Amino acid sequence: MKGFDPRTSFGHETSRDYDAVSKRGDEEETVAFLAGLAGGGEALELAVGTGRIALPLMKAGVRVDGIELSKDMVDRMREKPGGDQVEVVMGDMSRVTTGRSYGLVYLVFNTIGNLLTQDDQVRCFENAARHLTDDGVFVVECRVPTAPARPGHQFIDVEELELDHVELGVSRYDPLTQILDVNHVRLGAGGLGFSPIRLRLAHPPEFDLMARIAGLRLRDRWGGWNGEPFTAASWRHISVYEHTHDR
Repeated sequence: MKGFDPRTSFGHETSRDYDAVSKRGDEEETVAFLAGLAGGGEALELAVGTGRIALPLMKAGVRVDGIELSKDMVDRMREKPGGDQVEVVMGDMSRVTTGRSYGLVYLVFNTIGNLLTQDDQVRCFENAARHLTDDGVFVVECRVPTAPARPGHQFIDVEELELDHVELGVSRYDPLTQILDVNHVRLGAGGLGFSPIRLRLAHPPEFDLMARIAGLRLRDRWGGWNGEPFTAASWRHISVYEHTHDR
């Protein structure tokens, strides 16, 4: 997608609508799962965004710090009750550090895909490992990619079909770079709108190799936040990594 810039893709307009667009109804289960792993300790959210998970996790008794690239997303978090209590370091989640260690580092909602090269995704695992205490864990939530299996590697999905508007997901996948370009196109009485996103897709075994490079190993993998088994039919995975302790 020519002209796409990940540094500006989560700007003012996206941040304004982000909570409504990203709400999936599993936030309570997500927070309960993460709080259980944190055990009342401290956590770091990579790509903390608008605080969709960080703020309720704070209410559950877990102190949360964040790393975030978009100032607009953090501004939305600061507008919420308790939003000023999350300490945020601005920058690339694969490179910047808070200078602290945590029992839990987590990265949810497919956000690791915002890093558009394998090298950057490996660096993200390495950065997470640097922030972990010896007995800490790194949690990654991500969809299982389906685009590689779509015929022709380009497709259009009907995301909304109503009387007064239609929303389409127009997609193209490059199997060489593993990058999926998607433009969410909205057609309605109010006009035409575009919401582009670019993601690098990876399957769980590739993430496991990234973890090994970073000195981590897979401890658990689930198909959902309630501990559902991960199977060939699972549409996402929640992977929990820990230090190998053999370096």
